[in-house]
Amino acid sequence: MPKEIERKFLIDLEQVELPSNGTEIKQGYFPVSKNVRTVVRVRIIGDEAYLTIKGENIGSVRSEFEYSIPVDEALEMLGNFCQKPFIEKTRFEIPNGRHVWEIDVFHGDNEGLVVAEIELNEESDEFDLPDWVSGEVTSDPKYYNSNLLIEPYKEWSAT
Repeated sequence: MPKEIERKFLIDLEQVELPSNGTEIKQGYFPVSKNVRTVVRVRIIGDEAYLTIKGENIGSVRSEFEYSIPVDEALEMLGNFCQKPFIEKTRFEIPNGRHVWEIDVFHGDNEGLVVAEIELNEESDEFDLPDWVSGEVTSDPKYYNSNLLIEPYKEWSAT
């Protein structure tokens, strides 16, 4: 079964120099019942699109199935099946040691949120922690993209 091993971190934007080119990402989530811990999302990254099914997180690991789909079908799924608003962000990639960090700068209802992710081959993989990392949020579900639809970043200070 395919697995995603990913860790998430908050960063200090003043300490990192983002590359000049990022990739625009738009993604939506199919509604699921509250007691199901699986997410189904459709994502458009530039001129490519994907349908992804992710299982429940167990630490930094979860099952993940991802399939390339035509962009026109992804647009139709976003418009007809996915919860609104969509998650919109710009992704920047920064190589560091043996890994590539993905920094997501969120837009819309999540404007102001910036999260860095690193994908690992094994949970025990060691990696260099850049100076611009300010704290780990891997196990905090409020930082899951699917949860940012329910409680967007703009509402966090109100709670």
